[in-house]
Parts: sequence; C-alpha cells; structure tokens
Amino acid sequence: MFNRVMKKVDSTAGTNEIETVIGENTNIDGQITGSGHVRIDGHVKGGVSIGGRAVIGTNGLVEGDVSAQELLISGTVRGNVETQGALSIDATGELVGDAKAHSFSIADGGVFNGRSIMQARSRVEPDNVQDQDVK
Repeated sequence: MFNRVMKKVDSTAGTNEIETVIGENTNIDGQITGSGHVRIDGHVKGGVSIGGRAVIGTNGLVEGDVSAQELLISGTVRGNVETQGALSIDATGELVGDAKAHSFSIADGGVFNGRSIMQARSRVEPDNVQDQDVK
C-alpha cells in the first residue's frame, strides 16, 4: 500500500525533484525562501529566493524579484531575476524585469522586456605562466 511510485509533477519541471508546489488556485502575499526546488503555478506577490531550481508554470505569476540556482519561466515574472546557472524562458513565458545569469535562453514566442547581464564563469589561471617569445 505504501510502496507506490510517485509521478513527476510535470515534464517541464526538469530532472530535479520538486520539493514544493504552489498550486494554481493558491495566492501568496510575502517572501518565499528555501534551499530546495520549487514549482509555482499560482500567484506570488513578493520575492522568491530558492537555493535550487525554480519553475514558474504556465499559469504561474510572480510579482517580485526571483533568485534561484536555475530558473525556468513558462508563466509570468514581473521583477528582476538572478540565477547562478541557467535562465530559460519558454514559448509561453514572459519576463518583465532585468535578468542576471550565467546562461540565458529564450524560446521562440517567449517574451523578455528588460536588460540582461551575463555573468562570466570564474576562470582558473594556471600557476607560473610566463610570457615567452615564440620562434
């Protein structure tokens, strides 16, 4: 009875396991914080700060800044976003605000109105490298 396999929330959620789901009929007024993965299908009026992956579902709306390791927008975000990894806007997604990410992709049909800043990945410089003349 307790050995049933749980299904994924949605194929667009990615391969990471979603720990928290804000349902389509849920409205939250305030800050959401956590270290895991979250999917938002409802309305959040306030910031979202997640240590893992955040997915804004097709019917999801966030009115506030979003910070996450990775962010997939299939719904709407009205605020600035920052990721330490990838930022993706799906064909149904809309971002109205500035974006700061290491990688940024927008699917055909996706909407982005704002400025983007691409963060450089840290480069490791080899030790004891000297300029040498090449003959």
